[in-house]
Amino acid sequence: MLHLKFPALTLLFLACVSCVQSDEPHPTSIAQDPRAHDYFSFANTDDFVTEHLSLDLSVDFEAEELSGSATLVLRSKGTVATEITLDTRDLTIDDIDFVLQSGETTSTGHRFGETDIVLGTPLIIDLPVELQSDEKLTLRINYRTSPLSTALQWLPSELTAGGDHPYLFTQSQAIHARSWIPLQDTPTVRIRYDATIRTPGDLLAVMSANNDPEAARDGVYEFEMPQPIPSYLLALAVGNIYFAPIGEETGVYAEPEALEAAAYEFADTQRMLDTAEAMFGPYQWGRYDLLVLPPSFPYGGMENPRLSFMTPSLLAGDRSLVFVVAHELAHSWSGNLVTNATWRDGWLNEGWTSYLENRLMEVIYGADRAAELDVIDYRELLIDFETVPLEQQALAPTFESGDPDDFQGVVHYHKGSLFLKYLENAFGRELFDTFIGEYFNEFAFSTITSEQFLDYLDEKLLTAYPGNADRAQVEQWLYEPGLPDTAIIPSSTNLDNAANAAVLWSQGEVDIEDVPTAGWSPQAMIHFINSLAADLGTERLIELDNALGLSDTHNAEIGRTWFIQVAQRQHRPAYDKLAQYLNRYGRTRLVRPIYFALATNGADLELAQQLFAQARANYHPITNTSIEARFRLAAEQE
Repeated sequence: MLHLKFPALTLLFLACVSCVQSDEPHPTSIAQDPRAHDYFSFANTDDFVTEHLSLDLSVDFEAEELSGSATLVLRSKGTVATEITLDTRDLTIDDIDFVLQSGETTSTGHRFGETDIVLGTPLIIDLPVELQSDEKLTLRINYRTSPLSTALQWLPSELTAGGDHPYLFTQSQAIHARSWIPLQDTPTVRIRYDATIRTPGDLLAVMSANNDPEAARDGVYEFEMPQPIPSYLLALAVGNIYFAPIGEETGVYAEPEALEAAAYEFADTQRMLDTAEAMFGPYQWGRYDLLVLPPSFPYGGMENPRLSFMTPSLLAGDRSLVFVVAHELAHSWSGNLVTNATWRDGWLNEGWTSYLENRLMEVIYGADRAAELDVIDYRELLIDFETVPLEQQALAPTFESGDPDDFQGVVHYHKGSLFLKYLENAFGRELFDTFIGEYFNEFAFSTITSEQFLDYLDEKLLTAYPGNADRAQVEQWLYEPGLPDTAIIPSSTNLDNAANAAVLWSQGEVDIEDVPTAGWSPQAMIHFINSLAADLGTERLIELDNALGLSDTHNAEIGRTWFIQVAQRQHRPAYDKLAQYLNRYGRTRLVRPIYFALATNGADLELAQQLFAQARANYHPITNTSIEARFRLAAEQE
């Protein structure tokens, strides 16, 4: 990792944009484009497509097991197929029945295919009868999950806020739904679902469905999701969870120990929802509630429809990190309403959402704050370009292997957002906003590829308004590494001032007491830390830490930035606090780069591994896998 100062960003940017366009034409016919195929699912979706899922599951904390049934309604596409293939991972299948349209029920044979370390194990089910095109059948699978499920995190009571009750939560994205439900685990298929969840004691169950804020805590909970969603948005949480209203259509669920803080922190959620509807079109999901999970939740947020899952690391006490709420809310349009057809097209979810998030922040909190977030995101993108292989830096790369959880870093987020800002600038905000509304309306409740988006963009803007942008420029964004020279580089006067203050203090020209940090946003403090001179000695860093309280900050993002610097600089006086931070949070974004900085600083690979061994029981399997991958990368760089 480079110890980047703000002026160095220009040099790094020049290196990133020196990419060469290919002379090969890019396919746009979806029927003939092999990149429309989902390489991360075994399901034979060319033969059958799931239309509805019914779950009836019991939650067993002692066995760390969900058990019961999944009933799938599938529609035949009329091909000559003799079997159905579903995605699974570490599931035990007890038996399978078919219920035909005639009402006849018949058992059928099944077997598992060869296991893949990333994809799991295909479940192959014999088809007892020949089906006509569009004929439906019902498939009931009785099964049990494994404690090894990558989607399920079972937390003992001591790892929860209250310390008295266990907790369960799921994380299905990207391809983890198959580890708690046997199904066609691909975003190309959208399903409606209902569920009955049976819990022990008075623990509450909530799902990505129509939660009732006044539900009786009786151990049996009924849910329905009437809109079709992709499998990665299937979500469940069970724990000592309570509800507090925020607005007419919004509220927050959390353990009682965190409920008041969460309601305060996310008080602007209803305002965000109202603003988003005015900007992007009708919100089509009923309520919009938040669930604050225990610290081991691996992400900042997960856009499960009707109930976004949120990390408690956002509870800074000053509402300074609510841009994550804006991001998850924006997913109600980009991702949940219009979904990437495959994980290769992930920018259609995350790039669009990052762009909409910034638009929301601009309206609600002002252009200066939105600009600060833009610059921080841009800097993270440039850093990611250092480690993300060139072939994965395209927005729509060839993506046939690897792990969809961690193949592009933040490229599909921040490069995708920059791409849409380029289009907004090229066509003007008013015209582009019209395009946004038409786009969400045209593809509502469907999944699309990058090529479908390109064709739609060509029809609505590129061809209709020639001279503003052309298809070749757009294809450079979609298919080439780095950033095109058409990228609009974000800037922020506030962050420029913070960077200048860091330079002046580093050079000894001002005292730390004279740096005006009191009025700074967290983004300005982050930029200040990242702009410090690389050759600062231990005494100066101790002085800085004592003055600003960086090692004891309650803002998780400032802590992340500081401890990355601590690790890179081998600032050992702060190592004890660094270890405490790594044990306090389980969000992958917060802890992974600190381990990587330790592992690659030339002296602390073994220490990083020791700290990870001590903390890994507090982390989600997704986080652990991601950190282990960073250790492998660090070993390769030695």
